[in-house]
Amino acid sequence: MAARQRIWLPRAGARRRDNRAMPVPTPFIYLASQSPRRAQLLDQLGVAHQLLLPDADEDAEALEAVLPGEAPAAYVQRVTALKLAAARRRLRRRGGPPAPILCADTTVALGRRILGKPADADEARAMLSALSGQAHKVHTAVALAPTPTARRTLAALSSSTVRFADLPAAAIEAYIASGEPFGKAGAYAIQSAWAGRIAHIAGSYTGIMGLPLFETADLLRQARVAC
Repeated sequence: MAARQRIWLPRAGARRRDNRAMPVPTPFIYLASQSPRRAQLLDQLGVAHQLLLPDADEDAEALEAVLPGEAPAAYVQRVTALKLAAARRRLRRRGGPPAPILCADTTVALGRRILGKPADADEARAMLSALSGQAHKVHTAVALAPTPTARRTLAALSSSTVRFADLPAAAIEAYIASGEPFGKAGAYAIQSAWAGRIAHIAGSYTGIMGLPLFETADLLRQARVAC
């Protein structure tokens, strides 16, 4: 009679033989972003999330400073990594329950020129005038800490091309008057009425919105988040 083979089944809370804890899918993630669009896109994926926003004494805008000669894609990835590091420190201070932390940042680039969030109407006007009739890049970087203390960080970059039609001065003024350009990289939002001025897109629509769903879902699955 052949010898019976013994099969080892892990008990609840058991550890692997390499002493690493058995991975357990997480029920939610932290979203370290003030963007309502990113929250909506996570909802679209069906991912439960809690906001992990900066404290009043944190200077989040300072993290977005551009270094001399910095390329747009390198810039957005660096800023996203800084935001993730700040979010991890924030969670440790607050003592919240452990869960993956997701950060993202978006920048608009006309050649090597980085177009951030306009400070006023004049800056918004200058950006939109420069983009008129031109193709430009929209880079969105995503970074995910699988746990607040994990050494490994998961990251991805989505780069898309957008081309505006020629923008009449009156249309630019009306868009500025609506208030929509403020708080938006490149002074526009693709999900607004301004989409009617976009002649061509190549890449990720959700990446242009601020959170590329294909890349984000891939990172989440690597962190054992169902989506």
